[in-house]
Amino acid sequence: MLSLHLNYKTIDTMNELVAKINEAFEAFSKDAELQVEKGNKAAGTRARKASLELEKLMKEFRKVSVEAGKN
Repeated sequence: MLSLHLNYKTIDTMNELVAKINEAFEAFSKDAELQVEKGNKAAGTRARKASLELEKLMKEFRKVSVEAGKN
């Protein structure tokens, strides 16, 4: 039973990470588009910040995914 509990917990964690990744990507995409199309420098700063957050979330997803694959 313990392994099933861990699997559900891992799935919940992965679902949360995917939701956060999607949210961060939407923010990045919106701000990057503003920078490219309208030359909005502040949007460029926000896009770069969002890209760093995406990188962090993707690394965390990879870590959880690899761990889930071992179980």
